[in-house]
Amino acid sequence: MAALFGRESEQRRLSDFVDGVRDGGGAMLVRGEAGIGKSALLLETARAAAARGMRILRTAGVESETHLPFAGLHQALLPVLAGIGELPAPQRDALGAAFGLVDARVPDLFLIALATLNLLGDAAARSPVLLLVEDAHWLDRSSADVFAFVARRLDSEPIALLAAIRDGFHGPLDEAGLPELPLDRLDDTAATALLDACGPALAPAARTRVLREAAGNPLALVELPIAADRQSGKAALPPGWLPLTTRLEQAFTARISGLPPTTRTMLLVAALNDSTALSETLDAAAMIVGGPVTADDLAPAVTIRLVDAHEAAVRFRHPLMRSAIHQGASVSQRQVAHAALADVLAGQPDRRVWHRAAATPRPDEAIASELETVAGRARRRGDLVSGVAALEHAARLSEDPVNRAERLVRAAEYAAELGRRDTVARLLGEAAPLRLSARQRARIVWIRESFEDGVRDGGAAARSLADLAESVAARGDTDLALKLLSSASLRCFWAHTGPEARRRVVSVAESLPIDVLDGRLLTILAFAAPIERGKVVIDRLRHLAAHPAGDRQAARLLGSSALIVGAFDLSMEFCATSLPALRAQGRLSGLARDLGAQAFSAVRLADLSVAIPAAEEAGRLAQETSQPLMHAIALASGAMLAALRGEQDRVESLAARAEQVALPIGALPVLATARLARGLAALGEGRYADAYDHLLRMHDPADPAFHLAMRCFSIAELADAAAHSGQSRAIAGIMAELETVALTTPSPCLHADLRYARAVLADDATAEPFFEAALGEDLRRWPFLRARVQLAYGEWLRRRRRTAQSRAPLRAARETFDALGVIAWSERARRELRASGESSRSRTSEARDVLTAQELQIAQMAADGLTNREIGEKLYLSHRTISSHLYRIFPKLAVTSRSDLRTALRAPA
Repeated sequence: MAALFGRESEQRRLSDFVDGVRDGGGAMLVRGEAGIGKSALLLETARAAAARGMRILRTAGVESETHLPFAGLHQALLPVLAGIGELPAPQRDALGAAFGLVDARVPDLFLIALATLNLLGDAAARSPVLLLVEDAHWLDRSSADVFAFVARRLDSEPIALLAAIRDGFHGPLDEAGLPELPLDRLDDTAATALLDACGPALAPAARTRVLREAAGNPLALVELPIAADRQSGKAALPPGWLPLTTRLEQAFTARISGLPPTTRTMLLVAALNDSTALSETLDAAAMIVGGPVTADDLAPAVTIRLVDAHEAAVRFRHPLMRSAIHQGASVSQRQVAHAALADVLAGQPDRRVWHRAAATPRPDEAIASELETVAGRARRRGDLVSGVAALEHAARLSEDPVNRAERLVRAAEYAAELGRRDTVARLLGEAAPLRLSARQRARIVWIRESFEDGVRDGGAAARSLADLAESVAARGDTDLALKLLSSASLRCFWAHTGPEARRRVVSVAESLPIDVLDGRLLTILAFAAPIERGKVVIDRLRHLAAHPAGDRQAARLLGSSALIVGAFDLSMEFCATSLPALRAQGRLSGLARDLGAQAFSAVRLADLSVAIPAAEEAGRLAQETSQPLMHAIALASGAMLAALRGEQDRVESLAARAEQVALPIGALPVLATARLARGLAALGEGRYADAYDHLLRMHDPADPAFHLAMRCFSIAELADAAAHSGQSRAIAGIMAELETVALTTPSPCLHADLRYARAVLADDATAEPFFEAALGEDLRRWPFLRARVQLAYGEWLRRRRRTAQSRAPLRAARETFDALGVIAWSERARRELRASGESSRSRTSEARDVLTAQELQIAQMAADGLTNREIGEKLYLSHRTISSHLYRIFPKLAVTSRSDLRTALRAPA
């Protein structure tokens, strides 16, 4: 690698990073101020990598292309697009739609991202790849999101991704948790050496001033001497108080001023064009100058190293050059250039209208209408990013304030779908002073609610939303009314709301003219009134489970609804139905939510083979899709899972992390779940007094862990802790209250827990009928709870000195606990059996004990016969990553082939 002045340590780090790519790839951000040498470092790294036989792929963000979705991604993948035909059909179609190769709706971004990962991986299989992303802060958002996704998944790929980002900018790559290489300014020694190399003939006074004003910025040390030299070193440098970036742009402008007029015109057109096509630059420049223009007219700019020109493309050597040209031109000059580009692009209506809009000095309803049409086409393709940009620009050009308001509100709706909170706030801020219709104001309320998840506020907001929904429905907009009621129901669920607010939400929802089996209605009823409408929801859920309609989107809603009313077995069914479609469509945001519901339900049923991978994947995807509340739920579910597994340190770690998110925003269900996890952990260790203290807090209305629905999921644990710590009488009031609740809702969890609680809290003399009643219920889908009843019954029998009789239920409980993998309860059963005089073999470790959560998930899929590529498609990993995981899984399970996995997953490891 060639030496750069003062960058020896940075070059060594990048060299080591690239050298390690054959053992496993990765990504790194190179960050620093404008002109600090990011591009130079990437260039030298690329040269060294090419010398090692690596394939170099490049892309760069461009300010004028930020509204073009996937522009940066297309540039990066262009050299390897020939391999698109080797991708699985859904991924091939996804990339084709993103790049306009096929006329189809652009699918969810994450499917495009998976296709990108596999396309790059296939190329890297032939020779390792170095992907350089310059000016990543100016990438279009779609490309940046894809690169962030890919960057997280390069561990098993011979791919290195280096992205340069300017200080002061923030985007998806920053949120990917990647290692960073910060670039500081050069020290005095390196700065002096660089200046001596670039400006050896500078007069002493000019040299001193350049060193002072460059202040260690390498690009300034290169460019300012050129500006000084043009005026023989006399007063040529811009005033020292200007920001460095402005000084550099002015230095570039000074270099441009001496070029021929035609060359300057071509540079302005190229700077404003959203494409690097040389033909477009030539044609537009010819229109402006009124005569023929050739590539030779660009030669003077190439000579002084402002641009690189090839047969088909013209590219600026540094982004500041583009900015300097833009800044140096007058408004009227820029408008003329945009108008010429619009004429050149007559056959490309979407690009043409953007340049027409930029060429227009005043509002123009015709152009605004065209931009609105562009936004509609983008929306139908699934390209919400372009839709937002087009509508926002259309609003600026709107002559009619009514149209302007509608365009701003619709742009905000698109931005809300994308999860862009800042963009939504800006757009709604612009719309606020305008005269808005009642429907527009209702839409704005829903848009804002879509970012709240129902936390913080309670009853007043829920009632207000219900009132608004009722008025909207009266005007015939049932769909918007349902959206508003969904937000209201979330308010009811996440925060404390009184019965009046819940009744109001339910009343409005049930008055709407929709099918009573509509999944949206059931979700509203479940979240708003899980107890009061528990019977209605459960009855309808059972009907839908028995008569599936094939609507997998509805199944996702139903899975959450079933969880809230305590029908965990139904929740598992509905989640299992919806997950495949979410995976296939790349809807990772919804997938994270669905997996979270599946994980919670599976934990409560102690179905660890489902719960372990679901909790891990839900947490990972929630982070990747920027859903902190969903991540907190996954953490809390993971804490319950760790409690069942007897992993005490992990319980506290996960519960504390969940509470860090939930406490500031008052996310009560998360706090309740974290408290339940601590109670379960204490029960498993036999710390009954601690368990009682943790669990009792879930039933105290003054405690942050209190939640009307969640407390119904903890009564068995509370009764267990109370019975073992001498507090049975103390919870009599709680038991009476929940017995009353049980008269209202047939919640399977609540009723099963109450049967258990009645037995363990009963006096020894009267307990046996309660145990018999609990064991007489059909608990085939609730094996963990049945085993706990058996354990408690065995304990009771032993206390009653019926030792021989106690062994059978204790033995059955131990075997179930062992099979389920709930280690803490297995040990409790073993202790009781030893006390009864019967020894137990030691529990043998299983696959769940030796594999990570992701390894377990991959092993399960491989055991079901899926190929590496098919597993990768489901988990949004490359097939090479799956292969690497299996390479580690096989020795852990002592198997040598995929055909042995099914047996290994069933048998002790």
